[in-house]
Amino acid sequence: MTELREPADVFAETLGWQPALERTDLLAPPVAAALHALADTTEGHDLAAAAQVVEIDPALSDTDALNAEYSLNPEATGNCVLVAGKRTGERRLAACVVRATDFADVNHLVKQLIDVRKASFLPMEQAVEMSGMAYGGITPVGLPADWRLLIDAQVAARDTMLIGSGVRHSKLLVPGALLAALPGAEVIENLGVTPA
Repeated sequence: MTELREPADVFAETLGWQPALERTDLLAPPVAAALHALADTTEGHDLAAAAQVVEIDPALSDTDALNAEYSLNPEATGNCVLVAGKRTGERRLAACVVRATDFADVNHLVKQLIDVRKASFLPMEQAVEMSGMAYGGITPVGLPADWRLLIDAQVAARDTMLIGSGVRHSKLLVPGALLAALPGAEVIENLGVTPA
């Protein structure tokens, strides 16, 4: 069995980390704007400064492909899934961030949290258009302010988490606390469900 490795270590050895605030050319515009906005706050300054970016092969942008290529620890890599539902004709959107080992509990917990009868994943074309990010690179950093942002407690508790950067050719490494500090973020216990 292949030994799993931490993303921080793997990319330090192979591709090299750079401060995200200094390499906004490797970020989608809404992601760069959100990091700068966080850096301008007293509470978020150090968290934003800790964010690092690494350039990757865009063909490896999907979490499973990247984890397989570099034997990354899936508990240290995160997925951001976009979910929608309707209530009395009003469309409700949420972004859910869970570890790559888990699935977002869309049919139970997320449905309850956004108070809809049925919740489903946002279709790819809508996800890209509405987020301003590339599919395979969608990240919680820089999503529209009126969306619910649900962060699994295990993600928020990690020292570092590898997430999308809004584009397919790079990844962000951020403290879990940065995700919890994003405007409107809600840290939710058991948002991620580990498959049996």
